[in-house]
Amino acid sequence: MWQCCFLVLVGAAAVSAQFPRECVTPEGLRSGQCCPSPSGLNNDPCGSSTGRGQCVSITVDARPHGPQYPHDGRDDRERWPIRFFNRTCQCNGNFSGYNCGRCRHGWTGDNCDQRVSVVRRNVMQLSADEKRAFVNALDQAKRTVHPDLVIASRRYSEVFGPDGNTMQFENITIYNYFVWTHYYSVSKTFLGAGQASFGGVDFSHEGPGFVTWHRYQLLQLERDMQDMLQDPSFALPYWNFAIGGSTCDICTDDLMGARSSFDMNSLSPNSIFAQWRVICESVDDYDTLGTICNSTETSPIRRNPAGNVNRPMVQRLPEPQDVADCLQVNTFDTPPYYSTSSESFRNTIEGYSAPQGNYDPVVRSLHNLAHLFLNGTGGQTHLSPNDPIFVLLHTYTDAIFDEWLRRHSPDSTVYPEENAPIGHNRDYNMVPFWPPVTNAEMFVVAPENLGYSYEAEWPGQAFTMTEIITMAIVAALVIVAVIFAATTCVVRARSYKMEGRQPLLGDQYQRYDDDKSQSVV
Repeated sequence: MWQCCFLVLVGAAAVSAQFPRECVTPEGLRSGQCCPSPSGLNNDPCGSSTGRGQCVSITVDARPHGPQYPHDGRDDRERWPIRFFNRTCQCNGNFSGYNCGRCRHGWTGDNCDQRVSVVRRNVMQLSADEKRAFVNALDQAKRTVHPDLVIASRRYSEVFGPDGNTMQFENITIYNYFVWTHYYSVSKTFLGAGQASFGGVDFSHEGPGFVTWHRYQLLQLERDMQDMLQDPSFALPYWNFAIGGSTCDICTDDLMGARSSFDMNSLSPNSIFAQWRVICESVDDYDTLGTICNSTETSPIRRNPAGNVNRPMVQRLPEPQDVADCLQVNTFDTPPYYSTSSESFRNTIEGYSAPQGNYDPVVRSLHNLAHLFLNGTGGQTHLSPNDPIFVLLHTYTDAIFDEWLRRHSPDSTVYPEENAPIGHNRDYNMVPFWPPVTNAEMFVVAPENLGYSYEAEWPGQAFTMTEIITMAIVAALVIVAVIFAATTCVVRARSYKMEGRQPLLGDQYQRYDDDKSQSVV
């Protein structure tokens, strides 16, 4: 039924946003309130009468950001999403969604009180049927219009259209929305006609929010696909890219598509993904004309794993030891909380530092290296999610992040509260997600807090210095105890030997049992 409610695309775009379809009316935007009623409940914003949630004012991060962005006041993404809406639903308990009509991830039932197991597994360990089902589900998401969300096609100042009442929004499919959110988060700031757009801004990379932003992006895709499939246990698998070598083991026609025998940069025509077309490709137009990516599909996916002969460093995948080293980096992030941070787990897993944590401007490791290895659509930041390998690459990156959280048990305060690049402070609402969600909300161990887990094996955890000292002390005490016991045994043995040399008792000594009347003391 919702498929009959398409909104019409009008005009081009500059800096835009995405919101629930039912909120983007002239009245809704002018009011600044987006608090719809759940399905089946009329005139009941956020399901407040049934305790699902309530309509509240949006809190935005007002703390200072880093110096990388000097154009405050010029971008719709600043203090997200206050330029568009200032009130939203706040859901209670296990209810969630833009109208509190959904259950939190990992829960189901009319009252969202039934747990569901959502387990992300290694894609290479899926059965043939499971692989086929996953590939088909991705293709279905590529073709299915998102039931709830639409994307704006103009900056806020132009979003009401030339007559003030023709809203500039359009529909987009579930998977293309996944791609679009990534593009929107990395797009340049348009400074006006005739001026170069500012490219030193990125709301999802090169900062602490790299791991939290992509975690929520995956969570949203997984949840949208669960709804699409009507299967609350559906889980996105992962690709363990830390296998070394120059072979893409998932680049087969039963999974993500083999290499074409006719064009080394294309996918095999036997792969379903050879039929996919990318969005967000016209970067020059976006930067010079102030337009933005819309849902128009253009070229096919390009991919040539290990084919970049000009950069031998990116012709091999990360090694297993790289993951082991990364997990041993103790500090989550370090000033300046940017791609130049050293001894930072975040900068290490993102791939701007060596696996051991030391920053090196030449190095590309782990996540970055896996992207560059793909050498094509998946190696370009603004386009990369168009290649569905992106999903599997980032679920594994998230798995490493979750394992790091499990091992180190950091307090939320280790996530920088201020002076991170714009969009990356702890309490910043991540761009462009709706309803608003902060980086802090994703800085938690997934199984207990986010409703999913990973079936994965990890390298053994290295011992800390305290543990090494403790083990050394225990070992020393054990050795001392062994020596003491051995010495005692030797002394006793000698004592027994000396007793054995005493003369036997003579007949003149009465035995204890010779006289039964004698008391034995």
